Amino acid sequence: MRDIRVAVVGAGPAGIYASDILTSEHPGARVDLFDRLPAPYGLVRYGVAPDHPRIKEIIKALRRVLSRDEIRFIGNVHYGTDVTLADLRRHYDAVIFSTGARADRSLDIPGIDLPGNHGAADFVSWYDGHPDVPRTWPLDAEQVAVLGAGNVALDIARMLAKPADEQLSTEIPGNVYQGLSLNRATDVHVFARRGPAQIKFSPMEFRELSHSPSVDVVVHPEGFEIDEASQKAINSTKSVKLVVDTMMRYMDKEPTGAPHRIHIHLCQAPVAVLGADRVEGLRTERTELIGDGTVRGTGEFTDWPMQAVYRAVGYQSSHLADLPFDHHAGVVPHDAGRVLDADWMVVDATYVTGWVKRGPIGLIGHTKSDASETITSLLADLADLAALRPPEIADPDAILEHLSRNGIDYTTWAEWERLDAHEIALGVEQGRERVKVVPRDHMIRAGRD
Repeated sequence: MRDIRVAVVGAGPAGIYASDILTSEHPGARVDLFDRLPAPYGLVRYGVAPDHPRIKEIIKALRRVLSRDEIRFIGNVHYGTDVTLADLRRHYDAVIFSTGARADRSLDIPGIDLPGNHGAADFVSWYDGHPDVPRTWPLDAEQVAVLGAGNVALDIARMLAKPADEQLSTEIPGNVYQGLSLNRATDVHVFARRGPAQIKFSPMEFRELSHSPSVDVVVHPEGFEIDEASQKAINSTKSVKLVVDTMMRYMDKEPTGAPHRIHIHLCQAPVAVLGADRVEGLRTERTELIGDGTVRGTGEFTDWPMQAVYRAVGYQSSHLADLPFDHHAGVVPHDAGRVLDADWMVVDATYVTGWVKRGPIGLIGHTKSDASETITSLLADLADLAALRPPEIADPDAILEHLSRNGIDYTTWAEWERLDAHEIALGVEQGRERVKVVPRDHMIRAGRD
């Protein structure tokens, strides 16, 4: 097969894995990996709680990929404004979109728009030092509700319950530490619609919930239902069994009198956020399992006094300029990674991978297999000379000249390495592994000093 140049839009795990697989399977492939941020790694850098350093070990593997000569990182470039699909098609044989899912999924219940309601993605971006979100966060609520039964809900509950000083061993920036030091939360309530065998906590993350000496984990027995379908899931799936076993240990454990508590409520579906001018409470309906892993309402309601509500019911992808989008499913329509238009016809030389392709589900293993499917389609198209034509502009540096002419202050891999070293040096000064730089202009400047 002939040599090709491919643009990948989105430098998180999905885009990096696609770049790795493509250049490994086709030695004649070269990849330019674009990201709207000056730094790579996507949600691994800006979507993982800072007190989970083991999860961030994946950065070491991603770094090895990005260090390869066949892959060029081009950061601080916003697709749709700084560069368009037409621009990319003129400069590349193919374009792969791996932009992930950054927005919060909506929850259509009364009162959800009251002040004091927050989306999980916004809060995660704040405590992870994302450059495009406000530097402050309101943390004046003593009783907080977290709606959702996945790992993001656990992260939010843990970040709200742990004292700020316990976060000083992590890479949190100064503004996040200062914000958390003013946090007034004493009780964080996590509400799950279903029972113990249906929640989506990872066993390790659920066990780590109690690792802080300042936090008691309280699992309320109401709603702890295990029906026949639940028992089947427990018997057949190791991760489900580990989560249920951990939950039972929490139920049996006596509270230590810690100053902060994380409460787990099962079979409680949120139906309304209460309050006049701001959040004053949450109303839930007790649910019951119906034998197939789903639940139905019982008509039994409870009002909980709350001063803040965090919605952790899932992420969703955003509509990308010049691409079709399925607004109901929240993904770009595709056939094995090939983008499909409104008439379900293949869009030439345009592909998707990751959450923008399959939705915000699955772990790293799913992301790798997802990227592999997309690259298989791309290489099959390359073998078909009529399906993938050479670009109009062959010079690999022409895209950089195009960006410069348009005043786009793009960043490079070498600049990221200098920023990376700068953050590590800041950490050394404070006895930490790293301190993250937050403002975008400071990130760019640190990469060039």
